[in-house]
Amino acid sequence: MDEDFDIPVAEDMKEDFDLPDESPVFKVGEEKEIGNQGLKKKLLKEGQGWETPENGDEVEVHYTGTLLDGTQFDSSRDRGTPFKFKLGQGQVIKGWDLGIKTMKKGENAIFTIPAELAYGESGSPPTIPPNATLQFDVELLSWSSVKDICKDGGIFKKILTEGEKWENPKDLDEVFVKYEARLEDGTVVSQSEGVEFTVRDGYFCPALAKAVKTMKKKEKVLLTVKPQYGFGEKGRSASGEEGTVPPNATLLITLELVSWKTVTEVTDDKKVIKKILKEGEGYERPNDGTLVKVKLTGKLQDGTIFLKKGHDEEEFEFKTDDEQVIDGLDRAVMTMKKGEVALLTIAPEYAFGSLESQQELAVVPPGSTVVYEVELVSFVKDKESWDMNNEEKIEAAGKKKEEGNALFKAGKYARASKRYEKAAKLIEYESSFSEEEKKKAKVLKVTCNLNNAACKLKLKDYKEAVKLCTKVLEIESTNVKALYRRAQAYIQLVDFDLAELDIKKALEIDPNNRDVKLEYKVLKEKVKEYNKKDAKFYGNIFAKMSKLDPLDSKAAAKQVEAEPMSVDSKA
Repeated sequence: MDEDFDIPVAEDMKEDFDLPDESPVFKVGEEKEIGNQGLKKKLLKEGQGWETPENGDEVEVHYTGTLLDGTQFDSSRDRGTPFKFKLGQGQVIKGWDLGIKTMKKGENAIFTIPAELAYGESGSPPTIPPNATLQFDVELLSWSSVKDICKDGGIFKKILTEGEKWENPKDLDEVFVKYEARLEDGTVVSQSEGVEFTVRDGYFCPALAKAVKTMKKKEKVLLTVKPQYGFGEKGRSASGEEGTVPPNATLLITLELVSWKTVTEVTDDKKVIKKILKEGEGYERPNDGTLVKVKLTGKLQDGTIFLKKGHDEEEFEFKTDDEQVIDGLDRAVMTMKKGEVALLTIAPEYAFGSLESQQELAVVPPGSTVVYEVELVSFVKDKESWDMNNEEKIEAAGKKKEEGNALFKAGKYARASKRYEKAAKLIEYESSFSEEEKKKAKVLKVTCNLNNAACKLKLKDYKEAVKLCTKVLEIESTNVKALYRRAQAYIQLVDFDLAELDIKKALEIDPNNRDVKLEYKVLKEKVKEYNKKDAKFYGNIFAKMSKLDPLDSKAAAKQVEAEPMSVDSKA
């Protein structure tokens, strides 16, 4: 036929039909019904892979349409031009929207479409009669994924070139992009062959930051940007080489994500920031006590170099978590992979603090934020527990315990706690231990958990102290130190009843224990102090009640009766 038959939407088929969750599996030559609307599909040729297009994707097909008697009414093949449309957007009859969603790239199938999913009672004169069932021989040539990335119709993304790997940039990352922004009439309003910006800060218009967070490295896309993610109701005036964007203008932006530098917060308080300049190898990173070799350059924020090590001579070597370098550098290196190069920005709290520090090449003034460029050349980790035999595990746990003891005596409780935790984990599972090994492991577990509880008390982490003491008591129910330290933690948590139970049990086991007796006195003083506070609190309430009218006074009294006492009056 000579006319250009673009599969118009049937006038009376505006409602949205959908497919069941699972489409039937087809063999070549087999015909099955799709859904429950009477649509049938017969597979003529298998497609490639397993992916099928989704609603919003732009599909490209060749087709031939016939009536059931074989009369042909249209064919893109005869015209020599594939037909393109957006799937699931009502641009074609419902039978097409439903059927083509089940096809793979390169697949060829015949769809038999009932009138209800085609042109209904009215038909499409003069070629299609009323209530006509139609057949379409369709080949899915390709499709372009088109995603509504903000889920509000504000930015549609069509992938022009697939990206690499699977990662996407995050808010802190610095991306390097190429882009061209046009109006719908084709007028170029902005373009760049290379610009770098932080995702969180954005660039040109809000759409660029939104889009790059969904993109992979080397991915190239076409964005259709509605005004709310462009320049809104006001538009934008021309400036320099940048063109005018009229009010309420839709923009078409071609965007390529060339590369990006990953930026992470090493510490929770955001005072040590790491920007990756070169990706490292593998997945392993140093842990506590790892011997690392690095090349590093330390600078002030004005660019003054105060330290340079490992570049012209042998690499600089230090042991992590051993206070051989500033804390920020120590922590950051433990997030790096072999061969990684990173730029670290370290606040004074994790650098040289409030004091002046004379370094190798310059003085670091008080309160300085410093910048280090670091390359992790290599590192040698301690053996992991799964690589050790039982004897090695016990020996390593003993060594970690001794390191913890030294740190505890030096007042470095957080670092000591980590040593004790690591020691306990090394001997946590003892199913393969001999009886002698189990005895040694038991002694180590008890000591490490008790010492760690002492660390947690110093660090005011009372809940964790309770857990550690409970672990000890599960092994040795009469361990006086565990009862004593757990009682100390309960007192700080204002759980006086449980504290009293632990103290009484400890005194039953060791009646003359001076430390436990002193703690009992502390407990009694705390209870008295809290009872006084409660008495004062309720005294104030009743004083206020006396000033109320009788009805208000009764209501307030009922409220007080309903509130439980916060502390038992027993001493």
